Amino acid sequence: MERPELIPQPDPNVTNLLLIRHGATPPNEQRPYILQGCGINPGLSESGQKQADALSEFLSRNSAIQHIYCSPMIRARETAIAIGERFGLTPQEIAEIHECDVGLWEGKSWDIIMQEFPEEYRAFMEDSSQNRYAGGESYHDVLDRSEPAIQSVLDRHPGETVAIVAHNVVNRVYLAKLMGLEIKRAKEITQTNTGINIIRHKQGETRLVTMNAIFHLSGIPH
Repeated sequence: MERPELIPQPDPNVTNLLLIRHGATPPNEQRPYILQGCGINPGLSESGQKQADALSEFLSRNSAIQHIYCSPMIRARETAIAIGERFGLTPQEIAEIHECDVGLWEGKSWDIIMQEFPEEYRAFMEDSSQNRYAGGESYHDVLDRSEPAIQSVLDRHPGETVAIVAHNVVNRVYLAKLMGLEIKRAKEITQTNTGINIIRHKQGETRLVTMNAIFHLSGIPH
């Protein structure tokens, strides 16, 4: 008997979205880790490539993806390519879902940021939805540019399953909006490298079904 897909094809008026964070990069893995933002643009680390391979293998066994979209940043594109190879698809880039611009904090650890920018750090931690990374974007800025782009994908693909490979902050703010949380609470949402969020969209209603699924990472560092 053929095993059913864990992520079945949707009804003709429903879009399935798999919103995924990219695989790990060297800055993600160093301790203390540094903020990459959108200015530091590395490829996947060795562990990140293993994560992407495990992700793509898991999706190939448990879903039927018709389209793949990704941020133009290398780490997202490499993760999306790994998925696409399993489905015979070429990822399409969406400029508006690049990672947050962290401004003057790019390349710095949080310990250094606390020392060098104490007032800006306190303001950001108090309300990241309105207070920006010093010289960069706020969480609301990221939501304002990324949400319409994600919505456009949902509207274009009824009856299909699509994957979007994006970033930690992009995913967090979008998920916070779906869950009805204040956007300043988005930083409480965990997004593991290659974690999968399953979202369903139907007739103007978009619903989060599963958040940060990491079944595929068993035995793989993350």
